Amino acid sequence: MSHAAAATHDHAAAHDHGPTSFWTKYIFSQDHKIIGIQFMLMSFLFMILGGFLAMMVRWQLAYPDSAVPMASLFPKGVLEEGHITPPVYNQLFTMHGTIMIFFVIIPMLTGAFGNYLIPLMIGARDMAFPKLNMLSYWVFIPAGIIMLYSFFVPQGPAAAGWTNYPPLSYDPQWTGVGKGQTLWLVALLISGTSSIMGSLNYITTIVNMRAPGMSFFRLPLSIWALFVTAILQMMATPVLASALGMLLLDKTLGTHFFAPTGGGQVILWQHVFWFYSHPAVYIMILPAMGFASDVIATFARKPIFGYKAMAYSMMGIAGLGFIVWGHHMFQSGMNPTLGTAFMMSTMLIAVPSAIKTFNWLGTIWRGNIQFTTAMLNGLAFVAMFIIGGLSGIFMANAPVDLYIHDTYFIVAHLHYVLFGGSMFGIFAAVYYWFPKMFGRRMNEAVGKIHFTLTFIFYNMTFFPMHFIGAGGMMRRIYDPTQYEFLKKWQPMNVFISHSAFMLGASQLIFMALFVYSMFKGKKADRNPWHANSLEWVADSPPPHGNFDQIPTVHRGPYEYSSPETKEDYYPQNAPSALPAGAPARVH
Repeated sequence: MSHAAAATHDHAAAHDHGPTSFWTKYIFSQDHKIIGIQFMLMSFLFMILGGFLAMMVRWQLAYPDSAVPMASLFPKGVLEEGHITPPVYNQLFTMHGTIMIFFVIIPMLTGAFGNYLIPLMIGARDMAFPKLNMLSYWVFIPAGIIMLYSFFVPQGPAAAGWTNYPPLSYDPQWTGVGKGQTLWLVALLISGTSSIMGSLNYITTIVNMRAPGMSFFRLPLSIWALFVTAILQMMATPVLASALGMLLLDKTLGTHFFAPTGGGQVILWQHVFWFYSHPAVYIMILPAMGFASDVIATFARKPIFGYKAMAYSMMGIAGLGFIVWGHHMFQSGMNPTLGTAFMMSTMLIAVPSAIKTFNWLGTIWRGNIQFTTAMLNGLAFVAMFIIGGLSGIFMANAPVDLYIHDTYFIVAHLHYVLFGGSMFGIFAAVYYWFPKMFGRRMNEAVGKIHFTLTFIFYNMTFFPMHFIGAGGMMRRIYDPTQYEFLKKWQPMNVFISHSAFMLGASQLIFMALFVYSMFKGKKADRNPWHANSLEWVADSPPPHGNFDQIPTVHRGPYEYSSPETKEDYYPQNAPSALPAGAPARVH
């Protein structure tokens, strides 16, 4: 497209005021911002359900002989005289893991923030394919409905764990669940289709629609993270879809991909499932790394330390993530030489992860730190990621992993990465970009109360799990008091459960603050944090088409405390403050 044609196109786009009817503006919207908010609100609803299921699990572990409080409120037949039965317990932890991973964390990080931020931060008016973008959301909805519907079919929802290993998953005699297990497969197949649509759009938009002057190494790290994540989703999700499809055929048409009785291999599922699911761990953490980088640089008022190293590290983590799936299968009887290869390659991931950690610390070092709620959550993300990353090294080591496999040590590690990492990253992003999304600010005092309670109760919930896991307590166990060697850990189980209940209650503060601030929060101006990246050039909230004029980019997004300007920030679109011909002195 010529410059003249591009200018004409942009002029026309700038005067396109978008849809005017309620249905096309807010329901079947093609605007990336509305679609992002739709993903966010839907993920919050699923988070309530996933959190409630976790509370049920913790009640059972703390008080295995006691009836659930307010059991009369549950649908008839779910509980037995108010007690959680073993089959129901299996369904609780299965659906908790499934919902939190596939319907909360992934859609929140990539669906919500990917949609909202990518066009704004690269200086585009919308996604490359707005209709495909709308379709990706409306394909996600039936996936969620089918997953919810599975709670109401005979025998209830899936009960084979979020990993859905055969033969548990394909033969109802092992779990007592038939139709619910099939619906689980169908829902994830549809959800995966939504993810592939979204990632195709993200990659195309970032490659082709960047504003003039926005080279790849002027992209904010949030965009780098979403770009790398989209590539992971494009390459890994079809592999999961193939596994889901094969298992669905086993269950419905009687094929034997995973059935040993017909010549199938149960281990094949583990290979294919983890080929997706280990990269999926990075799908759930890389965007949070990008958000934390933007938040930390903004509130440290310093350039990000080692920008290119941070970008290359994300690429390194993603690349290595594809060759380490076998470390989830050390117990499967694999050749020790192969296990050693998986062990060494997994440990290599510590290198780019450590680079990122040191660079975050280097950014904070001697910065003019502003302890906003977003910054506190960003710092918590770094701290929790360090703990989760360090415990991951234990699991990468095959001899150690053989001892701690399928214990609560794994549960602790998983939650330090996916709750401590992803959720604190999500909270940081919500508090940071809320003024841009809704044109209003969240109350800082209430936000800090929410952060403090979440940080305390989160660590009280998950850190002790390392001890009971090392003590031998198995994950997915129904009643630990049945085992003599676990009885000594029961007081700690009660402590963990009480902490979890308080952690869950703390999120009610966040939900109330979020909803209140949407309508009653203090009005925000365009750039309340004095940040540099392009989304802060647009109005708050941005109109249809985002910008009055597509901005021209002159520098990277982290030029804080630059000697070229009097202010301590230097927006990407601001012309140089130096006299013409003078050499740039930016960092």
